[in-house]
Amino acid sequence: MSRRRGGSPMYFELARELQARMDSGQLEPGVRLPSESELAAEFGVNRLTVRQAMAELDRAGSVEIRRGVGTFVRTPVVRTTIRVDAATQQSTVGARAMVLPVSGWPGAVEEVFAVLDAPGGVVDRRACDHLHCRVGDVMRIDSLTSLEGQGWSVNSYWLPKAVASPEFRPIGSTGNVVVSVSELLGAPLWADWREFSAIGADLADAEQLGVATGSALLVREGISSGPDARPTLYTRRRIRGESASFVLEFPRPDSPEPR
Repeated sequence: MSRRRGGSPMYFELARELQARMDSGQLEPGVRLPSESELAAEFGVNRLTVRQAMAELDRAGSVEIRRGVGTFVRTPVVRTTIRVDAATQQSTVGARAMVLPVSGWPGAVEEVFAVLDAPGGVVDRRACDHLHCRVGDVMRIDSLTSLEGQGWSVNSYWLPKAVASPEFRPIGSTGNVVVSVSELLGAPLWADWREFSAIGADLADAEQLGVATGSALLVREGISSGPDARPTLYTRRRIRGESASFVLEFPRPDSPEPR
């Protein structure tokens, strides 16, 4: 494979040049890139080199390859900053108090796509342990949250059957599931703990979010309790890694002691 003077493969140098054009605005979001043959002629390389450059840009999230149509500059992803109060664990988007997924935010939609009466996978068993329930006594609701028409997070909720039946949120129903649970209980839910991690999208989550398998997902999961302080809801969200950032806000003492 040909290499530039700096030692980088030719396809990487080509990808870098095209990325520079995108960064400068020469190639704007949504624009279709020249064809493989056109780029090969412009840069004096073969089509395989162009194809490798496109694959590199695709992995970087800079372009979208539409088979049989062409390669397009990706439009910016909707990014949400979620601020979490360390004392109460209340989440806010800007000045809006919220429970994830975003509630009442223009363009935000959460829709249930699966309801499992007896889930039995590894994650299901972990959820049951945290809820102090047997697997057969728990149901799971899976939903997709979209922001401005783009998949933002895949959500799974585990509830004791003593709290809700499978008809509680049927497939196709829309609206914030956490809010629905709170309304069902007639009292707000309290966040006991939250855990953050990162994974690669599996086949199911990748399909729902419209991303490539293995794409980075931010995982937020934890237990919420009802008014009786018993674990009531286990939530596990898989959020597109480029679509959200969490900021933990620590309360400032009224009279800080000198350090």
